[in-house]
Amino acid sequence: MSTGRRISPTTTLAETVAFTEDALVVGLSDGREISVPLEWFPRLRQAMPEQRENWRLIARGIGIHWEDIDEDIAVSTLLRG
Repeated sequence: MSTGRRISPTTTLAETVAFTEDALVVGLSDGREISVPLEWFPRLRQAMPEQRENWRLIARGIGIHWEDIDEDIAVSTLLRG
């Protein structure tokens, strides 16, 4: 029996992360791809490319974490933008 937080089957999750020169691009579990300006996230904007590429999903995709720059971004934040 799991004691962790349950994820609703209707929750949209991150699956992929990529960058353009000035944007964060996230592929979502519902098939959408969203792109947001790096200006929204100063730590990511200022990070080296290697630091940006060192990401992992949080809670199976509810959010994204970048260890090197101590940045966490929730998918819900990206969708509200």
